Amino acid sequence: MEILKKTNPSTKARGDAAEDAALAYLQGQGLHLLQRNYRTPGRGGGEIDLILQETDGTVVFVEVRKRTGSQFGGALASVGRLKQRRIVFAARWYLMRWRRLPPARFDVVGWEAQGMVWLKAAFEAFT
Repeated sequence: MEILKKTNPSTKARGDAAEDAALAYLQGQGLHLLQRNYRTPGRGGGEIDLILQETDGTVVFVEVRKRTGSQFGGALASVGRLKQRRIVFAARWYLMRWRRLPPARFDVVGWEAQGMVWLKAAFEAFT
């Protein structure tokens, strides 16, 4: 009996590939990788796909999204308020270890039908 192999990559594999490509692009733009797939300890926290730093010292927290279709607004629109809150929570947790708080920014890299879109300062931290 022959076992059929899946030819379609999993959602996780597609997401990892999108993250790899986004990282390569951002590094090509001069950003330096600080951490990848950062998670806060415990349950109910947040996760950040990429944490990079600009040459001016700005720490950039990046959410990478890939969507196969444009329904519901596509990849960029899929980072809703709840996801933003979780990213901000994780960013605050990450920055607690810094002596001096650097300037920070929240970006989204989305894979839309036309290709990759890098949206700088996609949202702000809120209380």
